[in-house]
This record gives sequence, structure tokens and C-alpha cells, in this order.
Amino acid sequence: MATMKKPAARTARMPKADVTEMFTRLRELNPHPRTELEYSSPFELLVAVTLSAQATDVGVNKATRKLFPVANTPQAILALGEDGLKKYIATIGLYNAKAKNVIAACAMLVEQHGGEVPRDRAALEALPGVGRKTANVVLNTAFGEPVMAVDTHIFRVSNRTGLAPGKDVRAVEDLLIKVIPAEFLLDAHHWLILHGRYVCKARKPDCPQCVIRDLCRFKEKTAA
Repeated sequence: MATMKKPAARTARMPKADVTEMFTRLRELNPHPRTELEYSSPFELLVAVTLSAQATDVGVNKATRKLFPVANTPQAILALGEDGLKKYIATIGLYNAKAKNVIAACAMLVEQHGGEVPRDRAALEALPGVGRKTANVVLNTAFGEPVMAVDTHIFRVSNRTGLAPGKDVRAVEDLLIKVIPAEFLLDAHHWLILHGRYVCKARKPDCPQCVIRDLCRFKEKTAA
């Protein structure tokens, strides 16, 4: 994952009342947010998230729509072999390294976890190709754990808005867990990703269409 640097100018922190209002509005806009990755089991989600590094969800979904009907368990993907897996994911960036990691992770899942995805951060992070962000996505999305996976979108939104300014991913993650009210924490990951992907975009945020514009501490808001 690309290094995410601290913004040139630090944004003022958003007050607690505004944080609550921010997530209240995001919830009203999208009461039941979901990941845009397509999956039907914790294992499929694990594979999809592993493949999504430096790739789009759209691109990953195109590949897994062909892969999962053929192989959607660790045992089935191991039976494909690394070269067989590559045929399904060759359209995804870094597919050679990802195929190697997925095969190695599948072997570990079979050997150490009976073919099941563990509901444990340390065990997840021990899998090849699985870092803290991927583990957090699986824990949150597949197992309903109130954890926060910080990607480029969440890092940007957190710093721009003043929700959780931080110089690196871990600092932002820790602050988000601290400042987001418990009632919103389970879905906050999805709300923030979607907001960053479609509204608070990297090059030109769509401030006129933003439901939290008046709460946001970003000084360079767009007018149109």
C-alpha cells in the first residue's frame, strides 16, 4: 500500500458534537452501508480484500466473478495452484505476487485453521499478504467487529474534515476509534470510504454536494 503522508497544513479537530452530527447525517443518507467488494463468505472477502491492494473494487469484482464459482474455499484454490489462480486474476495489478500470497495463505488456513478464516487479528495478520488494514476489513465486515481499516480514502477524509487528523495511518486509526461514538463505529468504516470515494475525492472534492460541508474544517472547499 502506498505511503500516506501528513497533509501540508493540519486541520483543526472537529468538536465532539459535530462528530456525532456528521455520522448521524451519513447514517441517514445510507442506513446500511456495505463494501463494494462482492463476497458471500469470510474467505471470499479475505481473498477479495487481498486482491484489492492497489486495485479498484470494480476490477477485483470482475475477476472474482469468474474465480469464486470455480474455487471459493482454501482447498479449492490450492487445487488450482498458483498458475491456475493467475489465469483468473491476471487483469488485477500485481497479480503475480498476489497469487503467491493467496496460495500461501490458503495453505496456512488449511494447515492451521481447518480451512476457516480466523476471527483473530494476530492470526489474520500472520497470513501471507494480510496486513493490519486487511485484517481490520475482515474483522469488521465479515465478523462485525467495531474496528477501523484506514485506507487512502479514510485517511484523506479524516484529515480534511478534522474528524481525526494524523500524520500516519495508525495515528488516524487510533484516533477514529477514540472519537467516533460507539453507536456508529461498526459502520463508520464504510461510510468514510464511500464519502471519500464519491464526494471527498482526492483531486477535487465535491463540496457543494457534501452533506457535512458545514461541519467540515477543510479550508479549501470547492464552490462548484
